[in-house]
Amino acid sequence: MKNLKGTGVALITPFKEDKSLDVEALENLVEYQIENNIDYIVALGTTAESASLSKEEKELVKTTIVEKTAGRIPLVLGMGSNNTKALVEEIKTTNFDGFDAVLSVSPYYNKPTQEGIYQHFKAVAEACDLPIILYNVPGRTSSNMEVATVASLAKDFDNIIGIKEAKGDLVQAMQMIKATPEGFLVISGDDMITLPMVLAGGAGVISVIAEGFPKAFSTMVNLGLERKVDEAYKIHYQMAPGIELIFEEGNPAGIKSVFEQKGLCKNELRLPLVKASESLQLKLKEFSENLK
Repeated sequence: MKNLKGTGVALITPFKEDKSLDVEALENLVEYQIENNIDYIVALGTTAESASLSKEEKELVKTTIVEKTAGRIPLVLGMGSNNTKALVEEIKTTNFDGFDAVLSVSPYYNKPTQEGIYQHFKAVAEACDLPIILYNVPGRTSSNMEVATVASLAKDFDNIIGIKEAKGDLVQAMQMIKATPEGFLVISGDDMITLPMVLAGGAGVISVIAEGFPKAFSTMVNLGLERKVDEAYKIHYQMAPGIELIFEEGNPAGIKSVFEQKGLCKNELRLPLVKASESLQLKLKEFSENLK
């Protein structure tokens, strides 16, 4: 899956002031990513506020992204649940036309054992015809996918081709890179440690800040993949304050504020999420204006 190396983005879902889906803004956001060198798009991930979308809205988001992308870059579909049986049934009835892979989060809230996590993804892998990228994000799921579990899944199932590793632990990321088969994609899910992960052998990133500043962040990732370390770190240190800011009051509050400032969509979220504070919006505006 070389086409999933580099910079992917976890695309937001734009809303109008009445909180309805803004299809025109979504089309504009897709085009913005493609025009600014993003390598692939992840639809309906956590950043997309997928937990607050209806089934009909999710289908509209999928259709809009597929049609606007028109095959120009790969697409990954976010699908996950803490109910394995329900997720398997959803996979079996989903139309995957236009999508190249599935991103599936580790079961949340239930806090399964490592064996439970393995069996969950075994069921998913056996049900899904598309390549699967695992998603480890203990800050949201309350359980960590350990290196041995990831390595076993990577070796046992040919269609499990990578992991979005978002624990924020560089040591664990390096251990995964070492323990998994050659060609397995260990993808950063933490914007701040993307560059060191890439330099350690990672495949790139599925990013939040990159969708707001795609040229700068994708350039950094590409320089890292080319082992142009000094040039890459120069951009990293320019981006670092912005990475801290966009997550200061949660995701996607920060990145939606950036998009509104760029005129790409309204700064609207669905409850229980709310807009970034005015003070944070001002700090993000200053960062955007000063980024070279």
